[in-house]
Amino acid sequence: MKLFKKLVILSITLTFLLVNVPHKADAAISVSASSAILMEQDSGRVLYGKEANTKRRIASITKIMTAILAVESDKLDEMVKVSGNAIRAEGSSIYLQEGEKIKLEDLVYGLMLRSGNDAAVAIAEHIGGSLEGFVFLMNQKAEEIGMINTHFENPHGLDDHENHYSTAFDMAILTRYAMENEMYKKISGTKVHRAPNPNESWDRVWNNKNRLLTQLYDHTTGGKTGYTKRAKRTLVTTAEKDGLELIAVTLNGPDDWNDHIQMYETAFKTYESVEILSEGSIEEADEGIYKNKIYLKGHYSYPVTAEEKENFKVEYQLITPKDDWEESADIPDVVGKAIVYLNNEQIKTMPIYFEKEQELEEKSFFDKFRSIFSFIVGVKQDG
Repeated sequence: MKLFKKLVILSITLTFLLVNVPHKADAAISVSASSAILMEQDSGRVLYGKEANTKRRIASITKIMTAILAVESDKLDEMVKVSGNAIRAEGSSIYLQEGEKIKLEDLVYGLMLRSGNDAAVAIAEHIGGSLEGFVFLMNQKAEEIGMINTHFENPHGLDDHENHYSTAFDMAILTRYAMENEMYKKISGTKVHRAPNPNESWDRVWNNKNRLLTQLYDHTTGGKTGYTKRAKRTLVTTAEKDGLELIAVTLNGPDDWNDHIQMYETAFKTYESVEILSEGSIEEADEGIYKNKIYLKGHYSYPVTAEEKENFKVEYQLITPKDDWEESADIPDVVGKAIVYLNNEQIKTMPIYFEKEQELEEKSFFDKFRSIFSFIVGVKQDG
């Protein structure tokens, strides 16, 4: 950017001595899955990978994309009329009936908790106008968020198309994106959901199929299961402990529950999320025009091991002040950048903002009153 052509680097370059970092645990991970990944939510750092960029069939973890598109549609309160096409979807079902009307929000719960393929088709037809229209939206979103090795052909993940695939890495990217949405996060982490049943006197009750969430691992916060004959077992889960939020993905994992637990347990023993950059004023600028005037709008945290505690460095680069900066209004909003390095490799850049004084468009109350008074006096004097 032109803004950074002329820079002055603050004389203080911070090297972080990270305290309270746990001793490194045995980092050896061995999973049954053909592809696997463990990613940290906040930073996106990959903590473990096995053939993470290999394209594979993904089965019903496809429904993560279907769910987030439904949530982002702002139509969750709308009623969806179920088509014959939806009730004829093969495989797992929430047993919708043709012609019934059901709230879109309830369909998303049925999709995520019970993996209803009928729910997936009903959602797709309502949001996209047709299956083809919804698939277009799926691939559009995939491109938008950086899923470069993914192609969707349906909203449920059934083996009815040859060109339907993703990777463990791409599914972690999708999950990281989806978990930023509070509604998706709530649905993904729900163990039991009740939905009205229009043709019966009792409610539908859906229990989540994700046994890691419901039975096996207390730190689990959500996820999605999957299985087809060709894809075999696929699984996406999320977990949190001591402020460290993790995403695990396995494709073709015959022992996927234990794969995920092992990845999580190893990471929780090995890594700690540490705040590297804090939101607010940058105290290191202690002189000149920038003193007490520059700040960051957000914070930045990163998962670290004991071995990495000496290897962080933060460098603040600022625009050289100009002679014509006589008032704060003359100074740009963004005056530099904070660069975070780990092992001398740049891992994050954040803009540095200049705090400008509030420019009063009107005079103070006293000055305004004085002006009015002078005007009145003048009228009297002039007769």
